[in-house]
Amino acid sequence: MSANYEKISGERGKLESFLGKIPGYKGYKEKEMRREADSLVRDALVRDFSIQLNRLTPIQTAALSNGAIEIMGDLGAVKTALQTLIDRIRWAPQGYAGFFDAVRVKEDDLDKLEAFDQELVGEIAKISAAIDGLDNAVQASEGIKQAIAAARKTIQGISATFDRRSSVLTGV
Repeated sequence: MSANYEKISGERGKLESFLGKIPGYKGYKEKEMRREADSLVRDALVRDFSIQLNRLTPIQTAALSNGAIEIMGDLGAVKTALQTLIDRIRWAPQGYAGFFDAVRVKEDDLDKLEAFDQELVGEIAKISAAIDGLDNAVQASEGIKQAIAAARKTIQGISATFDRRSSVLTGV
């Protein structure tokens, strides 16, 4: 289980510890804590990917200042793709189904979701490196198209990873 889950479960009070002895409550509460841990990781992912998204505006401004108006559409497409990924992460299902929900999520599926979330954390460095390459290309006024293509490919790869995460919930 994740460090977030361990931290959340360690912060339980005496009342929750007592309620944990009631049959059925303990399993419910553990799933609730796992859902909260999943939410914390996704919030951090949204924050970190948003930081990378915000780096693109000054790059667009620099490209425009250098007279590279022909690439503004491509830069905008990179920005849109990253914003779309951020929105998908932000609004993704939380990895836990309540008692009456149509889709039931099993314990091993929760472990798989956590693994995908951790994989996405590792992807932040990749998008940062792609944006660094894009920034360097714009500053040097050379290799911009290749840097844009590399950034788009990186975002598409991260989106594919996120698609695999979603398939755990839907079973498709």
